[in-house]
Amino acid sequence: MSEETASSVVIGIIGGSGLYHMDQLTFVREVNPMTPWGHPSSPITISQLPTGEQIAFIARHGKHHTHSPSAVPYAANIAALKHLGVKAILAFSAVGSLREEIRPGDFVIPDQIIDRTKGIRQASFFEGTNIVAHATFGDPFSKTFSAFLVPLVQNVLKESEGVQLHTGKCVVVMEGSLFSTRAESKMYRILGGDIINMSTLPEAKLAREAEISYALIATATDYDAWRESEEVVTVSEVLKTLHTNAETSRQVLCYPSGLGVNMPNSKVAQAVIAELHAAITSNQLTSEIEGSMEYSIVTQPAHQTASDREKLRYILPYFS
Repeated sequence: MSEETASSVVIGIIGGSGLYHMDQLTFVREVNPMTPWGHPSSPITISQLPTGEQIAFIARHGKHHTHSPSAVPYAANIAALKHLGVKAILAFSAVGSLREEIRPGDFVIPDQIIDRTKGIRQASFFEGTNIVAHATFGDPFSKTFSAFLVPLVQNVLKESEGVQLHTGKCVVVMEGSLFSTRAESKMYRILGGDIINMSTLPEAKLAREAEISYALIATATDYDAWRESEEVVTVSEVLKTLHTNAETSRQVLCYPSGLGVNMPNSKVAQAVIAELHAAITSNQLTSEIEGSMEYSIVTQPAHQTASDREKLRYILPYFS
């Protein structure tokens, strides 16, 4: 096993705006693999609990937020995590709210996506190859993984007065990096969007192609631009709630369901990650995704080039 591969690393965490690191874990090492799609947006930090469970953390926009949403190397991020052995990714993202009931500071675990990006991001590992594949994407987030997260997040938010968790919502993914116009924001509401961000795609698509279970915890920072009674969203407004949301996001891995919040953080974090690790290794959260690409590849092996097979072998076993 190479230095960049560790079979015990089955949990990947992707931090969004404001969430650039995880606390309460013991640093093991940092890796920065060169994948066939380039380097990830930041070195990947592998951390461990005393009982041995490990997670891999990557900052989507870089440790110092140097990658705009359109320039994030999504393919390299997902490929690097898969190559490390990650089977499930828990992604975090700051979002704008398109609904009155989703207030700044609230959390959302969505189940659907509307794509409003402009085709300038690499949306598939198969782009640039002569191999065609059609991944199933009707349910863009892992249902079992998302359902597993709900009680964990609800338990955390009990300690955050007035903060609510919303489920069964639809996230609109726009190109950016400018925020929406008022007309666009109103249109997204008509289309059925509940929250809006700039980064869930192609991240979720690439995770599906790499056969990684993917779930999103979104944190609302503002009301986008649809509210006529308010000024349009600005970065300064977003930053007002970003820090608080990031701190609460870290607690998702620190306060598991059924454990008191007065427990030492290290013990609580150990329990949560151990619970998540056990669910992943027993295939409770990954069975619906693993193996899904085997019958999605339509180009027959006789018509696949050796170089394309070698490239895709980095993430999928079907090209061995």
